Amino acid sequence: MSDGVQWMAGAVTSSGWMFDVHFARGIDAEELAVRMGARRGAAAGPMTDAEIAGLEVDSYDGPDSAVVRVGEHAGWAFAVLYGCYLDRLEEVSRDGVEAVHHHYNSEHPPTTVLYARDGRIVCGYGLCEERIRWGEEPDLFLPDLVAAGILHPDGDTYQDTGNYDHDERRRRGLAVFEKRLGLSLPRTVLTEDRLPVYAVEGSPADDFEEISAWAGANGRPLPDRRLGLVPAGLRREYEQATDPRWWERGTWRSVAASTLHAEAVLKAPDPDGTEH
Repeated sequence: MSDGVQWMAGAVTSSGWMFDVHFARGIDAEELAVRMGARRGAAAGPMTDAEIAGLEVDSYDGPDSAVVRVGEHAGWAFAVLYGCYLDRLEEVSRDGVEAVHHHYNSEHPPTTVLYARDGRIVCGYGLCEERIRWGEEPDLFLPDLVAAGILHPDGDTYQDTGNYDHDERRRRGLAVFEKRLGLSLPRTVLTEDRLPVYAVEGSPADDFEEISAWAGANGRPLPDRRLGLVPAGLRREYEQATDPRWWERGTWRSVAASTLHAEAVLKAPDPDGTEH
């Protein structure tokens, strides 16, 4: 029996602030990673969700980078993203493939779920903001949203009025995708599953060879050559050891990092490209 996706409402990865998943039906897990930007055959790991934290790809004090943990479940390939925001839905869905992108946000803009097929966005909406729908067929799932007790048939007014349980509403919004598409992700993805890991952004790092050589000469753990990424902690050690003005630059970067984090949250784009 599959786990469905309703459990994903409010769940986050080891990052503590994101849960971004691309699903694809019609290709395998490695092809999904490749369509998201990975090099074929360059899998590292396998790793659990907790072990990904050691890569520090969620840090803002280095170049933008991202990795995915990939697997297959209930007829769908899936890729759980860690690091910078990426939307590869149209590329993933090319050549007749069906794809879904779940992008978690804790506040506003809301968590969005989009369905694509054959390289085009078909439909989707934000959880708890279902009257605003996107895609070439924005009303495709409207009957399902009505049946779920979320919208009236006009597609513009909600059945729930006043105060309501937001987590329950999010679960109902996800249930539409679960029931309509058979979408499912195992709960163990965030607990015990050890899955292959691919770098999909920022690899190889420009200074990967230089920092790897320093790490080897100084008894530090070597970064994974298959990923081609430098963990933020190792980068800090390298800079402290090789840059006599590191403290000044480090102070500046800590301020810039907090500013960048705020901007990254505020400017997360809606599917139509609008920034907030």
